[in-house]
Order: sequence, then C-alpha cells, then structure tokens
Amino acid sequence: MNKYFSLTKTFFLLMAAFIALVAPRLAAAEDSMLAQDSRAALKSLYDGSAGAKALGDKASAVLVFPNVVKAGFIIGGQGGDGILFTKGKVSGHYNTAAVSVGLQAGAQSFGYVLFFMSNKVLSDFRNSKNFQIGVGPNIVVIDAGAAKDISTLTAKADIYAVIFDQKGLMAGVGLQGSKITKLNP
Repeated sequence: MNKYFSLTKTFFLLMAAFIALVAPRLAAAEDSMLAQDSRAALKSLYDGSAGAKALGDKASAVLVFPNVVKAGFIIGGQGGDGILFTKGKVSGHYNTAAVSVGLQAGAQSFGYVLFFMSNKVLSDFRNSKNFQIGVGPNIVVIDAGAAKDISTLTAKADIYAVIFDQKGLMAGVGLQGSKITKLNP
C-alpha cells in the first residue's frame, strides 16, 4: 500500500509540474490566439458583470489571464499566460505562476483579470521584475459573482483581481503568492 501511495504521489507531482510549467507556454505559442482569447474572456466577464465593466472603464490598464491551469496533490502549481491591455490595445504579454503546499488534490482551470486603477500602480507593476500578488499595492480579490456589487463609487483599492470561469475538481482558487512576470514574445 505504501508503494502504491508513493507511485500515485509521484504521478500527481509530475502531472502538476507539467501542467503548471509546460502547458501554459504551449497554449500561448501563438500571440494572436492569446490576444483573441483574452479579449473574449474580458468580453464574457463584462457581459456577465456590470461591476467588472465599470472597473474596466475606470482602470488605467487591464491584465487578462484567460486560462490559468491549477493542479496538485499535496504539492500543487498553477500557471498561465495573459495580455495587458491599455486603452484597449495590447501593451504586454505576461505569465502568472504559483506553487502551493498543503491539503489539496485535483485539477482545475480558471481565468482572472487584474484592474490597475491608477497610472502610478500600473507604472510600478511595469517596472517590477517579479510582481507578486499580496505584496505591495492594495489588491482586492473577488469572484465574478461578487464583482456585480462593485461600483466605481465603492472602488478604492489600487488593483482589483476578478476570478471567473472556474472549471474542474479542486476546492477554491487562490491568487495570493502568484508571481507575474513579463514575457518577451
């Protein structure tokens, strides 16, 4: 039984490493497809949430990760590529990645959007080598359902992160500790 558990654990660790590190890069091989996916994800979010649309209208820039894959068995990883839009135009390509340890098992995919609410916080983000969620500016993380209740009158944070389109078998989505790095396409 111990041998079976060890083989299963090794299999899941290898799968998590593959999905988190290799699959997102393969999926983003075509820049135009990533930009199309990012635009479609943002449109879908806006169509379902007036609050997210209001944030997008007020934001200095919007960073969209249309498909982040998360997998794990005790040790997990997540990753995906995204597009930064400034005034509706592509202004950068980025990767998000995180590793976690704890009681977890399964796999899922989800998307998330970061709304940069000022030019200063956007400039700080662009000038950072490895931006980490939870360190630095004031970030509020919400899911798409809760975004309906946000208005530009209540929006006071530096950055809003909206999680949407969750699919798969894993409890919860966390962005805390996710590192975002600029890609050179």
